[in-house]
Amino acid sequence: MNYYNEIKNEIIDIETYKRVKDYSKNKREIEGYYKIGKLLIDAQGGEERAKYGDGVIKEYSQKLTLEFGKGYSTRNLKLMRKFYIFQKGQTLSALLSWSHYIELLSIKDINKINYYIKITEEQRLGIRELRNKIKNKEYERLDENTKQKLISKEKTKIGDYIKKPILIKINKEMNIVSEKALKYTIMDNITDFMKELGDGYAFIESEYKISDYGINNYIDLLLFNIKYNCYIVVELKITELRKEHIGQIQTYMNYIDENVKNINQNNTIGIIVCKKDNKFVMHYCNNKNIYQTTYLTVNE
Repeated sequence: MNYYNEIKNEIIDIETYKRVKDYSKNKREIEGYYKIGKLLIDAQGGEERAKYGDGVIKEYSQKLTLEFGKGYSTRNLKLMRKFYIFQKGQTLSALLSWSHYIELLSIKDINKINYYIKITEEQRLGIRELRNKIKNKEYERLDENTKQKLISKEKTKIGDYIKKPILIKINKEMNIVSEKALKYTIMDNITDFMKELGDGYAFIESEYKISDYGINNYIDLLLFNIKYNCYIVVELKITELRKEHIGQIQTYMNYIDENVKNINQNNTIGIIVCKKDNKFVMHYCNNKNIYQTTYLTVNE
């Protein structure tokens, strides 16, 4: 079998499809690089032999570069080979481009790669967005139980995707010394903040007023999650989590359940964002709809 000619024909087909302006363009490109990766391994005598020596790839790269340009460098052909090994036996995603896969193939942990494929598909992430999530170690900031659920493909809950810590962007000169300052900082980047909580969040109001028996209180942030069909009460604390914080947010959640949510919506979720954990308090919190995380400020 002439592996070089097979690869060449595959590339001609890919280059032809690159002129098509619909979703099939991306799909065909990914399928083509997958096939080229397999042909390269076959040309090297199988996966085991492909681990040692890259003489065939160097030879093919020189010829292909002369015929098709720099897109078929030794590095790119190695990526195609790696892509085939990674994707073998799995369904190719039509929602990820080759540029997405290049970002992912630099990661060694297969579970981490699968996580980023999942959220790229669900959130329709562009290359820059995906790159930022990898850079900000989003996967590493997931709870270990969440990671195990993803690996075993168990059903996840809304709280599973709350990052820990949450990253909050600030200017270099800024110093968060009050809960109000923390809230204003979050409001400047509310979209980024909601993404740190997970997927499907929508902003409703800051300092949401609740009144009963002539007493006014204010919820720091009121959100709604479209995916889980429920309101989200967020309370911000610049201290360690305290037991009174649990009572406060539970009161606010009960108010929303009784006075705001309708019969078709799920019970309200509470999220406390604080500076420091208190595992004792959370261990003995009997309300499973209350979640807690910490925050970390990072310079923009």
